[in-house]
Amino acid sequence: MIRVMIVEDQTIVRQGLRSLLALLGDIEIVGEAADGEEALALVPRVRPDVMLLDLRMPRLDGLGVLERLSFGGTLPPTLILTTFDDDEMLFEAVRAGARGYLLKDVSLDRLANAIRNVAAGRTAIEPVVTERIVRAFDHGDAPARPAPLTEATDVEALTDRENAVLKLVAGGYSNHEISTLLNITDGTVKNHISNVLAKLGVRDRTRAVLKAIDLGLI
Repeated sequence: MIRVMIVEDQTIVRQGLRSLLALLGDIEIVGEAADGEEALALVPRVRPDVMLLDLRMPRLDGLGVLERLSFGGTLPPTLILTTFDDDEMLFEAVRAGARGYLLKDVSLDRLANAIRNVAAGRTAIEPVVTERIVRAFDHGDAPARPAPLTEATDVEALTDRENAVLKLVAGGYSNHEISTLLNITDGTVKNHISNVLAKLGVRDRTRAVLKAIDLGLI
Protein backbone atom coordinates (compact mmCIF):
# COMPACT_ATOMS: atom_id res chain seq x y z
CA MET A 1 0.00 0.00 0.00
CA ILE A 2 1.34 3.43 -1.02
CA ARG A 3 0.70 6.05 1.66
CA VAL A 4 -0.16 9.40 0.08
CA MET A 5 -0.50 12.86 1.62
CA ILE A 6 -2.36 15.64 -0.24
CA VAL A 7 -1.36 19.29 0.17
CA GLU A 8 -3.85 21.53 -1.64
CA ASP A 9 -5.59 24.71 -0.52
CA GLN A 10 -8.68 24.34 -2.74
CA THR A 11 -11.12 22.16 -0.83
CA ILE A 12 -12.94 20.85 -3.89
CA VAL A 13 -9.67 19.83 -5.58
CA ARG A 14 -8.41 18.18 -2.42
CA GLN A 15 -11.65 16.28 -1.93
CA GLY A 16 -11.69 15.28 -5.58
CA LEU A 17 -8.18 13.87 -5.37
CA ARG A 18 -9.04 11.97 -2.22
CA SER A 19 -12.19 10.50 -3.76
CA LEU A 20 -10.44 9.46 -6.97
CA LEU A 21 -7.45 7.88 -5.24
CA ALA A 22 -9.80 6.00 -2.88
CA LEU A 23 -10.95 4.03 -5.92
CA LEU A 24 -7.51 2.43 -6.21
CA GLY A 25 -6.61 -0.64 -4.23
CA ASP A 26 -2.93 0.11 -3.72
CA ILE A 27 -3.09 3.75 -2.57
CA GLU A 28 -4.13 5.04 0.86
CA ILE A 29 -4.65 8.70 1.81
CA VAL A 30 -2.94 9.20 5.17
CA GLY A 31 -3.19 12.96 5.51
CA GLU A 32 -4.44 16.23 4.04
CA ALA A 33 -3.18 19.78 4.46
CA ALA A 34 -4.78 23.02 3.26
CA ASP A 35 -1.61 25.11 3.26
CA GLY A 36 2.15 24.86 3.57
CA GLU A 37 2.31 25.39 7.33
CA GLU A 38 -0.12 22.53 7.90
CA ALA A 39 1.98 20.37 5.59
CA LEU A 40 5.16 20.99 7.59
CA ALA A 41 3.43 19.90 10.77
CA LEU A 42 1.76 16.87 9.18
CA VAL A 43 4.64 15.26 7.29
CA PRO A 44 6.59 14.02 10.33
CA ARG A 45 3.39 12.64 11.88
CA VAL A 46 2.07 10.65 8.92
CA ARG A 47 5.38 9.92 7.10
CA PRO A 48 3.86 9.55 3.61
CA ASP A 49 5.43 7.49 0.85
CA VAL A 50 4.41 10.21 -1.63
CA MET A 51 3.30 13.81 -1.13
CA LEU A 52 1.05 15.52 -3.70
CA LEU A 53 1.92 19.20 -3.36
CA ASP A 54 0.23 22.29 -4.76
CA LEU A 55 2.48 25.25 -5.53
CA ARG A 56 0.17 28.22 -4.97
CA MET A 57 -1.04 28.18 -1.37
CA PRO A 58 -1.61 30.65 1.48
CA ARG A 59 0.73 31.11 4.44
CA LEU A 60 3.51 29.02 2.86
CA ASP A 61 3.66 28.01 -0.78
CA GLY A 62 4.77 24.68 -2.18
CA LEU A 63 8.27 25.87 -2.91
CA GLY A 64 8.66 26.92 0.73
CA VAL A 65 7.47 23.49 1.85
CA LEU A 66 10.01 21.77 -0.37
CA GLU A 67 12.86 23.98 0.76
CA ARG A 68 12.13 23.59 4.47
CA LEU A 69 11.62 19.84 4.34
CA SER A 70 14.71 19.39 2.16
CA PHE A 71 16.78 21.46 4.57
CA GLY A 72 15.58 19.30 7.46
CA GLY A 73 16.16 16.05 5.58
CA THR A 74 12.49 15.06 5.92
CA LEU A 75 11.22 15.65 2.38
CA PRO A 76 9.17 12.65 1.18
CA PRO A 77 9.07 11.78 -2.53
CA THR A 78 6.99 14.64 -3.89
CA LEU A 79 4.78 15.22 -6.92
CA ILE A 80 3.94 18.81 -7.77
CA LEU A 81 0.37 19.68 -8.78
CA THR A 82 0.57 22.55 -11.23
CA THR A 83 -1.27 24.72 -13.72
CA PHE A 84 0.15 26.32 -16.85
CA ASP A 85 1.02 29.60 -15.08
CA ASP A 86 3.51 28.06 -12.66
CA ASP A 87 6.58 27.74 -14.92
CA GLU A 88 9.06 29.63 -12.74
CA MET A 89 7.99 28.06 -9.45
CA LEU A 90 7.83 24.66 -11.12
CA PHE A 91 11.43 24.91 -12.25
CA GLU A 92 12.56 25.97 -8.78
CA ALA A 93 10.45 23.22 -7.17
CA VAL A 94 12.26 20.51 -9.12
CA ARG A 95 15.54 22.13 -8.10
CA ALA A 96 14.37 21.92 -4.48
CA GLY A 97 13.77 18.17 -4.66
CA ALA A 98 10.41 17.46 -6.29
CA ARG A 99 10.40 14.12 -8.10
CA GLY A 100 7.93 15.12 -10.77
CA TYR A 101 4.99 17.28 -11.71
CA LEU A 102 1.44 16.82 -12.94
CA LEU A 103 -1.18 19.07 -14.43
CA LYS A 104 -4.24 19.39 -12.23
CA ASP A 105 -6.48 18.04 -14.98
CA VAL A 106 -4.47 14.80 -15.20
CA SER A 107 -6.42 11.56 -15.65
CA LEU A 108 -6.74 9.11 -12.78
CA ASP A 109 -4.64 6.52 -14.63
CA ARG A 110 -1.76 8.96 -15.16
CA LEU A 111 -2.01 10.24 -11.60
CA ALA A 112 -1.92 6.71 -10.23
CA ASN A 113 1.02 5.73 -12.43
CA ALA A 114 2.91 8.87 -11.41
CA ILE A 115 2.37 8.12 -7.73
CA ARG A 116 3.56 4.53 -8.22
CA ASN A 117 6.64 5.67 -10.12
CA VAL A 118 7.62 8.21 -7.50
CA ALA A 119 6.99 5.73 -4.68
CA ALA A 120 9.31 3.31 -6.47
CA GLY A 121 12.09 5.91 -6.65
CA ARG A 122 11.51 7.01 -10.22
CA THR A 123 10.47 10.39 -11.60
CA ALA A 124 7.16 11.40 -13.14
CA ILE A 125 6.95 14.24 -15.64
CA GLU A 126 4.26 15.61 -17.92
CA PRO A 127 5.85 16.05 -21.38
CA VAL A 128 3.76 19.12 -22.17
CA VAL A 129 5.07 20.90 -19.07
CA THR A 130 8.66 19.91 -19.75
CA GLU A 131 8.37 21.19 -23.31
CA ARG A 132 6.98 24.49 -22.01
CA ILE A 133 9.96 24.97 -19.69
CA VAL A 134 12.46 24.06 -22.39
CA ARG A 135 10.77 26.46 -24.83
CA ALA A 136 11.03 29.20 -22.22
CA PHE A 137 14.78 28.66 -22.04
CA ASP A 138 15.05 28.54 -25.82
CA HIS A 139 13.42 31.98 -26.01
CA GLY A 140 15.31 33.46 -23.09
CA ASP A 141 12.24 33.66 -20.86
CA ALA A 142 13.38 31.20 -18.20
CA PRO A 143 13.81 32.24 -14.56
CA ALA A 144 17.20 33.58 -13.64
CA ARG A 145 19.45 31.31 -11.61
CA PRO A 146 20.31 32.38 -8.06
CA ALA A 147 24.01 32.22 -8.90
CA PRO A 148 26.00 31.41 -12.05
CA LEU A 149 27.22 27.85 -12.41
CA THR A 150 30.88 27.19 -12.99
CA GLU A 151 30.87 23.45 -13.57
CA ALA A 152 30.32 23.78 -17.33
CA THR A 153 34.04 23.48 -17.96
CA ASP A 154 34.14 20.34 -15.78
CA VAL A 155 31.45 18.46 -17.70
CA GLU A 156 32.70 15.93 -20.22
CA ALA A 157 31.46 16.83 -23.69
CA LEU A 158 28.39 14.97 -24.90
CA THR A 159 28.45 13.32 -28.31
CA ASP A 160 25.99 14.43 -30.99
CA ARG A 161 23.86 11.35 -30.38
CA GLU A 162 23.91 11.88 -26.61
CA ASN A 163 22.80 15.47 -27.17
CA ALA A 164 19.96 14.27 -29.38
CA VAL A 165 18.84 11.75 -26.77
CA LEU A 166 19.05 14.37 -24.02
CA LYS A 167 16.82 16.77 -25.95
CA LEU A 168 14.23 14.04 -26.48
CA VAL A 169 14.37 13.17 -22.78
CA ALA A 170 13.71 16.86 -22.08
CA GLY A 171 10.65 16.59 -24.32
CA GLY A 172 9.28 13.81 -22.12
CA TYR A 173 9.81 10.97 -24.61
CA SER A 174 10.17 7.42 -23.29
CA ASN A 175 13.15 5.22 -24.13
CA HIS A 176 11.09 3.28 -26.64
CA GLU A 177 9.82 6.46 -28.31
CA ILE A 178 13.39 7.76 -28.53
CA SER A 179 14.58 4.49 -30.05
CA THR A 180 11.87 4.72 -32.71
CA LEU A 181 12.61 8.36 -33.53
CA LEU A 182 16.37 7.80 -33.79
CA ASN A 183 16.12 4.33 -35.32
CA ILE A 184 18.26 2.70 -32.63
CA THR A 185 17.54 -0.07 -30.13
CA ASP A 186 16.06 0.46 -26.69
CA GLY A 187 19.30 -0.85 -25.21
CA THR A 188 21.33 1.74 -27.10
CA VAL A 189 19.05 4.48 -25.79
CA LYS A 190 19.59 3.23 -22.23
CA ASN A 191 23.35 3.27 -22.78
CA HIS A 192 23.22 6.84 -24.11
CA ILE A 193 21.14 7.99 -21.15
CA SER A 194 23.52 6.29 -18.71
CA ASN A 195 26.42 8.11 -20.37
CA VAL A 196 24.58 11.43 -20.18
CA LEU A 197 23.81 10.96 -16.47
CA ALA A 198 27.42 10.06 -15.75
CA LYS A 199 28.83 13.00 -17.70
CA LEU A 200 26.45 15.47 -16.07
CA GLY A 201 26.98 13.98 -12.63
CA VAL A 202 23.28 13.45 -11.87
CA ARG A 203 21.21 10.44 -10.86
CA ASP A 204 18.00 10.73 -12.87
CA ARG A 205 16.47 12.07 -16.08
CA THR A 206 14.75 15.09 -14.54
CA ARG A 207 17.94 16.38 -12.98
CA ALA A 208 19.81 15.69 -16.19
CA VAL A 209 17.43 18.02 -18.03
CA LEU A 210 17.73 20.72 -15.38
CA LYS A 211 21.52 20.46 -15.30
CA ALA A 212 21.68 20.60 -19.08
CA ILE A 213 19.52 23.72 -19.08
CA ASP A 214 21.73 25.32 -16.43
CA LEU A 215 24.83 24.59 -18.46
CA GLY A 216 23.34 25.80 -21.71
CA LEU A 217 23.36 22.36 -23.32
CA ILE A 218 19.65 22.65 -24.14
